[in-house]
Amino acid sequence: MGTKRLVLREPEARDRAAFIELLASPEVHTYLGGPRPREVLERELPGVPEPWPGSFAVDLDGEMIGQILLRRAREHSRPAAAGRVDLGYMFLPRAWVLGYAAEACAAALDWFDGVLPGEAAVLHTQTANIGSMRLAAKLGFTEVERFRAWDAEQWLGLRAPVTPSD
Repeated sequence: MGTKRLVLREPEARDRAAFIELLASPEVHTYLGGPRPREVLERELPGVPEPWPGSFAVDLDGEMIGQILLRRAREHSRPAAAGRVDLGYMFLPRAWVLGYAAEACAAALDWFDGVLPGEAAVLHTQTANIGSMRLAAKLGFTEVERFRAWDAEQWLGLRAPVTPSD
């Protein structure tokens, strides 16, 4: 699946270095609890990611620049999110502020609407993450609640289900 500039595809073995860069980046993890040690990731990250529906590598010109996850939150600390599909995303800093996250997340949500029509999605982020807050609004998420977790104010948004046209 793709957009004008991007391809959303299953993660592949060639993406391993980009995954390590994403997970070890202090910039990427400013609002995500901090980076993981690169040496631990080098040792523990599998050579080939396990494919599963809703996990996409975001590819620009043959190179992975980010990841999108759509996964069902079976259990969640917030009742409004429990059982709903949660949208998560990470992009390498060199891909920030170029509109790639909005483009890729919109395509992933279109896929989600086709696979699970009539289901709402949730997204949560720290309120201090201004870029994520803007992206959530652009994607159609509206605030359900704010709460405190991980020593920071968090925001939970809901995107209403898209109903299939008759």
